[in-house]
This record gives sequence, C-alpha cells and structure tokens, in this order.
Amino acid sequence: MQITPPFGRLITAMVTPFKKSGEIDWSGIESIANHLVSTGHDGIAVNGTTGEAPTTSDDEKDEIVKVVRKVVGSKIKIIAGAGNNETSHSIEQAQRAAKAGADGLLVVTPYYNKPPQAGIEAHFRAIADATDLPVMMYDIPGRTGMQIEPDTIVKLSEHPRIVALKDAKGDVASTSRVIKRCGIPVYSGDDILNLPLLSVGAVGFVSVCGHTVGKDLREMLDSWFAGNTSRALEIHQKLLPVFTGTFRTQGAILTKAALNLMGLPGGYTRLPLVDATDAQIAQLREDLRAGGVTLRS
Repeated sequence: MQITPPFGRLITAMVTPFKKSGEIDWSGIESIANHLVSTGHDGIAVNGTTGEAPTTSDDEKDEIVKVVRKVVGSKIKIIAGAGNNETSHSIEQAQRAAKAGADGLLVVTPYYNKPPQAGIEAHFRAIADATDLPVMMYDIPGRTGMQIEPDTIVKLSEHPRIVALKDAKGDVASTSRVIKRCGIPVYSGDDILNLPLLSVGAVGFVSVCGHTVGKDLREMLDSWFAGNTSRALEIHQKLLPVFTGTFRTQGAILTKAALNLMGLPGGYTRLPLVDATDAQIAQLREDLRAGGVTLRS
C-alpha cells in the first residue's frame, strides 16, 4: 500500500519563543522558522502543544502564521493548530488560520470535556466543514483524556477534507489496524515511535525533536523510503538520547532550552509552563551531545 503524504514527510511542531517579559519574540520566530527550513523540513506546525497554544491569544496565533509565512514563502507548508474544547471557538480559529495564510489545520481531540465518540466525530466534521483547508486530526489521549477510537478515525477519514492523522496514542498495534482499514496518511506524533510507526505504514513525522535533529530525521525518512531500513535503524538508535532527553519534562520546556544551547532563540516559556532548571539543562546538555547534537554552550 503506497500512501501519499499530504503535507510532505518531515514536519516539526514549532515552539513559540517568548521574551522574559512574556511578549512573543517575533525575530526569534523568524530565526527558528529559517532554521527548520534549512534542516530539510517539508512543513511547520504552529500554534500547537509545543507552540504553547493554550497561552497565546487568537490575534497572536494569526500573527504567528503570517510571520512564518513571510519567512518560508510557498516552499514550506504551514499547518496551524485550530482545536480546543469548544467547537464554535475551534471553528473561528480555523477560519482565522485560513485567512492568515495557513495551508492546513491541526485539530486536537476536544480535551477535558470527555465527549463521547459521537461528539468527537461531530466536532471534527464541523471544523472540516468550516474552511476549504485540509485537516490533520491529532490523537493524543494522554493530554486530552479521550482517544479517537479506531471506528471514529475510519469514519472521519471519509470526509474529503480530513486527510491525515497525527498519532500520539502510543499504541502501534491500533494504528496499524487503522492504516489497514482506511489507508489514512498517519504522521508519528511521538518521536521515539517515529521508526516503529514507519514500519506499520506511517508516511512521516510531526516531530518535536526536529528542532534539534531535523537533518537526522530527514535522513531517516529518506533512507526508509529508499529501502535502506538498516540506515534508518542506525539513525533511530543514534537519536535515542535526544528522544528521551527532550521529554524528561514537558517537551516545549526542554526544546526551548535545547535551542538556547544551540545558539538559537528558544527564549522563555509562559506560565503555567516554567523554564528549565540548571539541573535539567545540565542533563539535557549530556543527552543532546550523546545524540550527536552540536551545542554552543
């Protein structure tokens, strides 16, 4: 089964760098977007979990899309987060993202409310019907409290604008069955499962570690799809310290710290996230170096 990746193969969910004052560092956004372009990305996901979307306003989200678009032009696809636990607000965010210039929408399962599957299905359909943009569903039950069940994914895959699934469920067997049933393009949303998900039919990654090891992930993908599975495995094993180290605490916290160590403007977090401690940064430095990442500090 050959499945076409609708947004390319390598996407990273980009951080939103903040100044110490809490304001967005707009030049930092430009620098990080340029960095992702230079390391082989096909797409950039903005206004998601790693972008600290729960802490940014709708106006800020619009401007982030516009600033990244100015940097990447038409070379790179921009997928904008447009999901929360209120369907009407999610629709508004989707429409605003479309107007701001996004190429697609990343829509997470409604969180906290714990709706039944009928409500989850209706939520995704309402957002997909609200714009002409293609939609990537985002299944991450560890954060939302509810999974998108396989039957629901299969039904939603029939919608003409629901074109992909970001899978962070951590259940490779379930995802394998979904791919077999409906052929929806699946993107790994959990870096340590990138290679295992490729092995069951995933088309690419929506990574966090792409900030630090984008070139390696690009090579992993190119090797896998060229049939060089042994090289893909070598890269996976090389990057294990990075995959582990980035998520010793919340991923945005340590990704920002990692960018700062690389000499890039990762910046600060916004509450309720807090910046990495000295001890966490020291451990992260060891993890990154063990995975072959070049640091400036």
